[in-house]
Amino acid sequence: MKALAALSPEIRQYLIVTGNYWAFTLTDGALRLLVVLHFHNLGYSPLQIALLFLFYEFFGVVTNLVGGWLGARMGLNRTMNLGLILQVAALLMLTVPATSLTVPWVMAAQALSGIAKDLNKMSAKSAIKTLVPGDAQGTLYKWVAILTGSKNALKGAGFFLGGALLALVGFRGAVLGMAIALAVVWVGSILTLKQDLGRAKAKPKFRDIFSKSRAINILSAARLFLFGARDVWFVVALPVFLHEALGWDFWAVGGFLATWVIAYGIVQTVAPSFTGRRSGKTPDGRTALTWAAPLAIVPAGIAIGLILLDSPGPVLIGGLLVFGVLFAVNSSLHSYMIVSYAQEDGVSLDVGFYYMANAMGRLIGTLLSGWVFQVWGLTACLWVSFIFITLAAVISVRLPRHEASA
Repeated sequence: MKALAALSPEIRQYLIVTGNYWAFTLTDGALRLLVVLHFHNLGYSPLQIALLFLFYEFFGVVTNLVGGWLGARMGLNRTMNLGLILQVAALLMLTVPATSLTVPWVMAAQALSGIAKDLNKMSAKSAIKTLVPGDAQGTLYKWVAILTGSKNALKGAGFFLGGALLALVGFRGAVLGMAIALAVVWVGSILTLKQDLGRAKAKPKFRDIFSKSRAINILSAARLFLFGARDVWFVVALPVFLHEALGWDFWAVGGFLATWVIAYGIVQTVAPSFTGRRSGKTPDGRTALTWAAPLAIVPAGIAIGLILLDSPGPVLIGGLLVFGVLFAVNSSLHSYMIVSYAQEDGVSLDVGFYYMANAMGRLIGTLLSGWVFQVWGLTACLWVSFIFITLAAVISVRLPRHEASA
């Protein structure tokens, strides 16, 4: 406690924001895998499972637009705490008896969870901008990378937690336990998070939710296709393929996806070390293009391997490892660039607009993951991923560039 008290107020607030984000992400990752595996086990088709996430992703689009405006008016502490308690409510909705877990009810709970997730994420990413001086871009990149990477590592742990809890205590016991734990975090956040964090000096009007920055609009379009490319095969197609085609049990599926996402998060945290920070440069549009282009090759290579080779396991696992490293760097670059591009006063408006595009990409990817996989299989999902990443790379050509930055 003495060491914590000795830290600067900015560092303490950063640690609280990060802790909230970690706790939320752990439940979010666990809940996603719980829903996929539980309802697959009940006989739902891949497309039906994808539709369960329809409102989760759709309301993420809406929340990022409106949430950025709310954060600028109300303060990021309030939007973060609102996200935490909404996630508790979403988890409690899923504790009803199995006979009451109808598709509309689960979709409503997922809608609430989608709102909660994007309120929490927008608040966490925006808060960092308010805690770092404007001329400390290297520090900003490092803090964003640590937050984003650690979040994804915890999301991976959430996947493992979801698979383990489903096997040990069942669906209802798992969501109830997570709801209780997150409620404790919510109470602690209310007591410790700084008031009025990130509130704009001038009250923004509702029309200000749409970004007026050309750089942010271009980066948002690239982000849409980048995350659509991941989710088109990762959300539904991959876990179902591992369970059905490769015969993996819930523990194996959850453990593998957890390990993949944890490794992905670790790469994100160290991305600044090999994307220009050591040479005194901060990322720009050229950096984004350089890392997006090779990423596009990976899903195409996996698809060709699945067609030509008799053993899909090694091809898929090896390709996933390469994809994870390259995608983590791309994601870390984008996460830094949006916070850097955003205006300091009312930062959540720009960040919210950008993550609206992120949510739209996830929505499109999730729906295509269920539909394309059900009709044409995993190989087709990988070709769609290749097309989306190629589009993200082409769009990145128009991002601003600079020669060097301290």
